[in-house]
Amino acid sequence: MTMWIIILWSVMAYWAAAMLYLGFRLPNLFSFAFIENLSKAQQTLFGLVIVVGLMGITTLFIDFINAIVCVVYLAMIWAVSDFLFWVMEKFFHITFAHYYAGWTALILSVMALTYGWYLNHNVWKTDYQLTTSKDMNDLRIVMFADAHIGTTFNGKDFAKHISAMQAENPDIVLIIGDYVDDETTKENMIEATKNLGKLKTKYGTYFVFGNHDKGYYGPEHRGFTAGDLIKELTDNGITVLRDESVLIDNSFYIIGRRDYSEEKEHKGKRQSIKELTKDLNKSKYMIVLDHQPTEYDKESEAKVDLVLSGHTHGGQLFPFNQVGKWIKANERIYGYEKRQETDFIVTSGISSWAIKFKTGTKSEFVIINLKKKH
Repeated sequence: MTMWIIILWSVMAYWAAAMLYLGFRLPNLFSFAFIENLSKAQQTLFGLVIVVGLMGITTLFIDFINAIVCVVYLAMIWAVSDFLFWVMEKFFHITFAHYYAGWTALILSVMALTYGWYLNHNVWKTDYQLTTSKDMNDLRIVMFADAHIGTTFNGKDFAKHISAMQAENPDIVLIIGDYVDDETTKENMIEATKNLGKLKTKYGTYFVFGNHDKGYYGPEHRGFTAGDLIKELTDNGITVLRDESVLIDNSFYIIGRRDYSEEKEHKGKRQSIKELTKDLNKSKYMIVLDHQPTEYDKESEAKVDLVLSGHTHGGQLFPFNQVGKWIKANERIYGYEKRQETDFIVTSGISSWAIKFKTGTKSEFVIINLKKKH
């Protein structure tokens, strides 16, 4: 928790610095006489008024958190633009009649954030091809995580993503946590789960909890409990795994882990991967569902075959994609990795949490084609 408090205060400090920088640079865009006659301090104050006004408008149309994202992005791109134009003036002796660096920053920021909105609110399919020497039939897996129902799509709109998954003709569907959020309404949760229950597969649909599924603010905030969610999932034919394993078709295991937050945030416990696999037949293929990618070495030492995770949102925002890895919160941010004999895949998620832009990744569901080596 201390680490996240430090991150929060770092973000707030960066936001404050971004506000001041923009307040200092914005007046240079204007050539009105009344602005030019102001002192530098008055010009900066004028610029801050504009920035606060832009934040207020963005907050009205989106929300305060995303207004901060927009301001930070604008300041970051503006600083880069200022530097590049300074380089052109200093080393290439190019003289600019107007403050083109600022206008360039504004245009690039609008383009970047618009594209980030698009990447977040649309969903792509990502394919992986894996092989195994273990004795089993070919398996086609649909995997998704981080739906955060109600953030970028509601329960009704979720149906179109279910249709896209169904069109892939999966043998099994695996949901790797953060299906719902603190802002998910009970109505949206129920409707989304009914749509989820319409998936037709050979082996069914399996679910593990993420750190948001239980809710951070209590059932009063969103109108349903974790128990209500489990019941709705179960009633719609989805199997919920909490430190449990299921042998399917006598050829492969699905091992669902309790989320890492059980230990770190909820003062609970989860079994180690060694405990979860000690009585399993190691000759059979083992797929682990673990929302947060945090224990790669332990999972590879347990000789499981495949570990599927989400949680990171693929890093969400460029250039901060790798922060989770740098601060040792996650083993991997996105994509595929192999350690010893274990394959690891982290998805960027089908939606996102509070931030409504993805500038360093895109929303996705995952297709895994697992084939037996011949």
